[in-house]
Amino acid sequence: MKTVTYILFFLSVPMIGYSQSEIIDKIAAYVGSELVLLSEVEEQFQLMKDRGVVSDESQKCDILENLMVQKLLVNQARLDSIEVLEEEIELQLDARIDRILSMMNNDVAQFEEYYGKSITEVKQQFRQDLESQLLAERMQAKAMAQVKVTPSEVIDFFHQVPPDSLPYFNAEVEIAEIVAYPKVNETEKQLAQQKLEKLKARIEAGESFEALAGQFSDDPGSAQKGGNLGWMKRGSLVPEYEAAAYNLEEDQISDIVESEFGLHLIQLLDRRGNSILTRHILIKPQITDADELKAINYLDSVRNVIIEDSIDFTRAVQAFSNEKTPSYSNGGRLTNPATGNTFFEVGDLDPDIYFTIDTMKVGEISQPIEFKNRQGEKGYRIIKLLSFSDPHRANLKQDYFKIQKAAVEQKKNEKFFNWIRSRAENTFVKVEAPFNVCPNIQAWTGVEAVGNEP
Repeated sequence: MKTVTYILFFLSVPMIGYSQSEIIDKIAAYVGSELVLLSEVEEQFQLMKDRGVVSDESQKCDILENLMVQKLLVNQARLDSIEVLEEEIELQLDARIDRILSMMNNDVAQFEEYYGKSITEVKQQFRQDLESQLLAERMQAKAMAQVKVTPSEVIDFFHQVPPDSLPYFNAEVEIAEIVAYPKVNETEKQLAQQKLEKLKARIEAGESFEALAGQFSDDPGSAQKGGNLGWMKRGSLVPEYEAAAYNLEEDQISDIVESEFGLHLIQLLDRRGNSILTRHILIKPQITDADELKAINYLDSVRNVIIEDSIDFTRAVQAFSNEKTPSYSNGGRLTNPATGNTFFEVGDLDPDIYFTIDTMKVGEISQPIEFKNRQGEKGYRIIKLLSFSDPHRANLKQDYFKIQKAAVEQKKNEKFFNWIRSRAENTFVKVEAPFNVCPNIQAWTGVEAVGNEP
């Protein structure tokens, strides 16, 4: 069976997608008390075809098998009394619909026109599918839980790989940071406040909020839409903005609100249940050269404290780094978004980091360097080079933890394959034509395949 290869793809496929309404349904397979419908096979085939994962009709055999695995997981989950709370289903449905709405600029009318149904109806349509998906995920997690490998198993796994097939690793580094952002001085904050007060007075005198937002707001994303932020649910806005916005009446304009992004003037346009539609004008107080110099001097002093007083870098992160920086909760270590671990190939580093560590030795700490975060805000950081490895073929000395991870994954796959086989042997399984001639289904039914694949 090819289950291990495909099952994770199927468990990750969003349930909100193609409509099944155009397919005249019939049963493709029975797995315990669960059914696989022909429409499910066709839907998954079309979705994977659009993504370039499959191209041939015969691959529907593999698709059916993986859907049977999902049904086997769900069937066993029900037998084991695994539960999914209604609140969890509702939360995930809301999250998925919110993602779709965000791609439609939070236009509810466009959503309902696309699906031909209200949001409530769409949620109801996919509720059962999502419950089954969550049950399958939990059963799979239970089946593969507590898989560990001993050091000897890691060594055996490594020696099973032919030497000429061992992967070649480029130069890699681990780095950690301490981050500081320039703080706005009171003079600049007062100037921003005065600017926003004048804009509010102009609006109250009859000028268009929308036009002024487009001309003066420092939020480029919403400024081009007249300050409109689109429909937002409670909890999706910064607390200060949200508290002020939810206390407004329709068309009312707020007092000046300060948040981490700057100063806001907010107008409530509409309210729908727990969602609000607002627009705003954002004025960001200017960061002066003096403010930036203070941040640089602050990090200089932190660097000196670490070097001269021998303070552990991880402790210094907790004491001195910006708490909202992602690396703060990881001892300052940067996480590679492509791999999820803390190792970076040298060629993948940001240029400012690359040129900073190029002349550093492991354990050294850089001078403060400038950077911009994902929001485009300028900040400063000091970098510590934690480790460096030259380009090399995989070996146990340098790459033990990577090899260990691969060994664990292989062991999980083997355990899951054996779990599927043992459960399939003890579960009622029946496959209808034309899929009952699929060669890979023989392992499920024990019937020798005859004829052609569908």
